[in-house]
Amino acid sequence: MSSGKVIECTLCPKFCRIAEGQSGNCRIRVNIEGDLKAVTFGYPCAVHIDPVEKKPLFHFHPGEGIFSIATAGCNLHCKNCQNWEISQGNPEEIEAYKLMPDDIVRLTKNEGLRLVAYTYTEPLVYYEYTLESSIRAREAGLKNVLVTAGYLNEEPFRELYKYIDATNTDVKCLDDKFYRDICDATLKPVLSGIELALEMGVWVEITNLVIPTLSDSDKLISKLCQWIKNYCGLEVPLHFSRFFPKHNLTNLPPTPTSTLLRAREIARDFGLKHIYIGNVQTNDGETTYCPADGKPLIRRAGYSILENNVIDGKCKFCSHKIAGVFK
Repeated sequence: MSSGKVIECTLCPKFCRIAEGQSGNCRIRVNIEGDLKAVTFGYPCAVHIDPVEKKPLFHFHPGEGIFSIATAGCNLHCKNCQNWEISQGNPEEIEAYKLMPDDIVRLTKNEGLRLVAYTYTEPLVYYEYTLESSIRAREAGLKNVLVTAGYLNEEPFRELYKYIDATNTDVKCLDDKFYRDICDATLKPVLSGIELALEMGVWVEITNLVIPTLSDSDKLISKLCQWIKNYCGLEVPLHFSRFFPKHNLTNLPPTPTSTLLRAREIARDFGLKHIYIGNVQTNDGETTYCPADGKPLIRRAGYSILENNVIDGKCKFCSHKIAGVFK
């Protein structure tokens, strides 16, 4: 909708009203002569080949490489953002490459890869670029991965998820006040987006950054685990990630390993089957175990797979089907 030269952006729950020549809260959706334009379309500022485990996705084509892109911009403004230089920067001030959707498909196939990730910043704000690239990739037989904070309205989410094969959604904390104070957002749309992804058959994994004094209490971790159990199911992988001082939260210490191990025990008490610890070295924090016989299936060290005992999507030892998408 527009009123004179002011346009309301209906993409995300912020519903920015944007005057001519101005951008929305994400910095990249601009009112240009009465038309709303995503000015970073075709101009990613980051282009890399990563292991899929870096997203992190542990139950989706483990061990494969994934062509990864991002443009500037984000509709959240997390005080702890690890990529703040590009997510919170103005697009005209950030070096970018020209890479149209068909170029992404071509380069991905040239590298012998099957997976494409929209990641690093917030692929939902460069929505048209993510959507068109996903459509082109799907047509070419590639699979699409969305790494996101999940802050989008239902209608655009429903259209995009038609072409997304897997997502890792970052649930910051199961507390709306945390979202408002730390992220300049709200909680409910994020949870609704995850439920919609599951409804539409997208493979879902969840990351929770455990921040000392802000999101590390047993109560908050338990609330997250309870929600996952109730609305996502026990098989959805949960990644507890270590916080490091970044951006505007440099006054806090890194998350103690003991806190992450405690979070894993809480998740296990709720019956969650696949719980991981990231951003820190532990003995088995990145190991996938069979829920049926308890044997280690996929052993990892960082982003490398040391051992894989999942065969045709099943445990090599007891033939129990393992939740996920395995090659």
